[in-house]
Amino acid sequence: MDSNLKQLHNRDFNLWVEEMKIKIQNREFNEMDWDNLLDEIDDIGASQKRALDSYMQRLIEHILKLKYWQAEVDRCRNGWMVEVTNFRSRINRIIKKNPSLKNYLDAEYKDIYQDAIKAMKLLFKMPEDNFVQLKEIMQEDYFG
Repeated sequence: MDSNLKQLHNRDFNLWVEEMKIKIQNREFNEMDWDNLLDEIDDIGASQKRALDSYMQRLIEHILKLKYWQAEVDRCRNGWMVEVTNFRSRINRIIKKNPSLKNYLDAEYKDIYQDAIKAMKLLFKMPEDNFVQLKEIMQEDYFG
């Protein structure tokens, strides 16, 4: 493998991607920057998981706001409902494109929920038994 290609990864990522694409198309497998390519593949998977975590936490936070933030709910209800709808749509799109991430979400949901609870407890009080199941929170007409 050409060390220039390895250095290119750090200097001009987009050009590196183009060069890698050409090498794959030409079946020049001995010329590939395999180490960086494998790192980038790992990062793609991690990126999808980070996006899913983020959208799910925001969804939970907005559901909790709708359910428990009485001081603000009358003023903010419509905006929060829009956000709930948007976050749920983004989650569904990610899972539709990556069905295996459904298992990831099932496994991580309770931890993501706890992260949302920690943040929302700084804004308002809520009962201890506030948990909403993943299946319920993902229902299109569920807003708390």
